[in-house]
Amino acid sequence: MEPPESTAAEKIILRWDSTASEDAREKMIFTGDRHEIDRYLDAVDELQKSMSSATLSDSSSSSAASSTLQIAMARLEDEFRNILLLHTSPIEAESLTESTNSELTSQEFELKEEIEDTSFDKQFEHQESNSSTTSSCYKSTSSIREVDLIPSDAVYDLRCIAERMIAAGYLRECIQVYASVRKSAVDASLKKLNVEKLSIGDIQRLDWETLETKIRRWIRAAKICVRVLFASERRLCEQIFEGLGNSADDACFMETIKGPAIQLFNFAEAISISRRSPEKLFKILDLHDALSDLLPDIETVFESKSSESIRVQAVEILSRLAEAARGILSEFENAVLREPSKVPVPGGTIHPLTRYVMNYISLISDYKQTLIELIVSKPSTGPRYSSDPTVPDMDFSEFEGQASTLALHLIWIIVILQFNLDGKSKHYKDASLAHLFMMNNVHYIVQKIKGSPELREMIGDDYLRKLTGKFRLAATNYQRATWVRVLYCLRDEGLHVSGSFSSGVSKSALRERFKAFNAMFEEVHRTQATCL
Repeated sequence: MEPPESTAAEKIILRWDSTASEDAREKMIFTGDRHEIDRYLDAVDELQKSMSSATLSDSSSSSAASSTLQIAMARLEDEFRNILLLHTSPIEAESLTESTNSELTSQEFELKEEIEDTSFDKQFEHQESNSSTTSSCYKSTSSIREVDLIPSDAVYDLRCIAERMIAAGYLRECIQVYASVRKSAVDASLKKLNVEKLSIGDIQRLDWETLETKIRRWIRAAKICVRVLFASERRLCEQIFEGLGNSADDACFMETIKGPAIQLFNFAEAISISRRSPEKLFKILDLHDALSDLLPDIETVFESKSSESIRVQAVEILSRLAEAARGILSEFENAVLREPSKVPVPGGTIHPLTRYVMNYISLISDYKQTLIELIVSKPSTGPRYSSDPTVPDMDFSEFEGQASTLALHLIWIIVILQFNLDGKSKHYKDASLAHLFMMNNVHYIVQKIKGSPELREMIGDDYLRKLTGKFRLAATNYQRATWVRVLYCLRDEGLHVSGSFSSGVSKSALRERFKAFNAMFEEVHRTQATCL
């Protein structure tokens, strides 16, 4: 005969068998009276206790108890799922950000979204003083903000159910139910944060203007995902499963987060391996800086052995973004050197290439902290190019110990820009316009450097003085080429006449000289009046 406690326990469990009772199918235990919840949990405990103490001679009663336990586990699984569903909703990103306003930085729009400086790092306390649940020892960096995804009373109930399911050997079922519900919530949160389900191929097929917008959104979303969403999911897993054996909390966390995390980081990975072009540099640097800033938090949130693949992926993406930035800078230098336009700019004014290059390197100077770390090799120039007439030769030894490697690249870009401009100046038929062209463009370069404190600091005053000297030389050459021939019309030679009856200045010769002077002056005025 069964012990009374066991019989009573079985009756309680069977009364809630949803396959045998319509009333049991329509009602949920954990949405009702607390006393009824505790009675059911106690009944499951009693049943498990009786089964563990049963002897071989109790085979018939053990079989009945085993059948009842299966009914109890099915019921607890349904209750577990229902509690999760009742408290599942996407994270409210708007309430976790200080501002969604964009600000203009270095002529590039960047979103500044910082997680709200409110501490959500509260330790979960169980309602029942006799609970055996251990408190979470989850580490937080100063930037991580954990939020309560589920109310504490519901978390307590979930842990109570998980303890009994795992003790009965239903760990896998418990994890599957948990992960399926929580992953849907995480997916919904990612959707609210505009993290789309795009393959790497889909991302690489998008035009760059669209990608620029998506990069800004991704940086914002990544901060919230790592520091709030993923961190909070990790904390919830620990609150429910920590200490229940077989690293159940890690297993649940990875089952829930792995897919969304891969979806999140696939975007940055696609950008890191996309086709390189100069206009992409600054957004790639934004991505690099954002991911670099997030890396300590990624290592904290995904610290377990089972989540190592996420950490490795983040580190590899960061490395590829750095390599992409180095490659783009090298390609930009080559593009400046090889820019092929040969049509002279009307009037010897500033060439579009000069404006583009100087604006570009001004932006580079705004990212100097990152680029100084990334750019570690000197520009590809020196003696090996000395026999190539299409590449300027330059010895950087004079800058040893005075300029960073990045500064050497900026100086090199200015050198090859001048080299290209010098080639373009030769397409002017009028020598004075050629000199005016060089004077205007070098003057623009000097003024852009002087107008940017960061750029001037990197270029250095010594090289700036050299550029100023080149401007003055171009100005002198322009004056000579333009005005020497004009003033030549006013020379004394040939104006004086002498004869037996008179001597002095020939009026006709003087008249011709003035006519020639006026004509030449008008020509110079007509061609150059709008140039300076």
